Amino acid sequence: MNILDQIIASKKREVDLKKSVISINQWENADLFNAKTISLSKSIINSPFGIIAEHKRRSPSKATINLGLSVEDVVKGYENAGASGISVLTDNHYFGGSLDDLVLARAAVRTPLLRKEFIIDEYQIMEAKANGADAILLIAVVLTRDEIKSLSAFAHSIALEVVLEVHNQEELEKSIMPSLDIIGVNNRNLKTFEVSLLNSVDLVTQIPEDFVKISESGLSNTDDLKLLKSIGYQGFLIGENFMKTDNPGASLEEFINQLKI
Repeated sequence: MNILDQIIASKKREVDLKKSVISINQWENADLFNAKTISLSKSIINSPFGIIAEHKRRSPSKATINLGLSVEDVVKGYENAGASGISVLTDNHYFGGSLDDLVLARAAVRTPLLRKEFIIDEYQIMEAKANGADAILLIAVVLTRDEIKSLSAFAHSIALEVVLEVHNQEELEKSIMPSLDIIGVNNRNLKTFEVSLLNSVDLVTQIPEDFVKISESGLSNTDDLKLLKSIGYQGFLIGENFMKTDNPGASLEEFINQLKI
């Protein structure tokens, strides 16, 4: 069993346990559930660089990235630096995140928030809305076409945008549908954790123009972003490059300034 299979198996157990503790009705009655969402796709389109900066403490490929920073300080720094969106990892077991991180981020900023999670159930989408998210991530490799269709339609029904993540042409072809807003090409293989920007280069022309196109993972060089932008990407999800520093917001600001040169 590879690491991705382990994560999904763990996630299924986690969701079943949560359902027994907090009902969907409780999430519907949460204060944030009826809050107006902010469009991540529009924020990316209206930005010259479209950077979604990520809050991530650790990952299976990097046991520790940064455990010493507060969520509020990180997201405020990102917002002040000009992030188009902020991704908040909420998986605890493998990434050290939680829904509390999402709530704290929502209280601190008005930048669109993406709940970064291994979503396999509508319950998690209700959680996302009730805890301050504006968009959710669906990962094509762990979902069938029918699951992507039903989960994305459900997200839209409660005013959340949908980012669909793919790694190859097969995943892209099975996933294209109107209920998506943003398609992200992940340069990291989630089964081996190897990174190649060729994923983004190879797939950009295969993504219909109806969708906002973003590139994800392994992005640390401004020249790479300029290249990817020149071939059609409108946004970029970057986490580790900023989070591994003592001041992620300042690192993002410096990165954006370099992009302007």
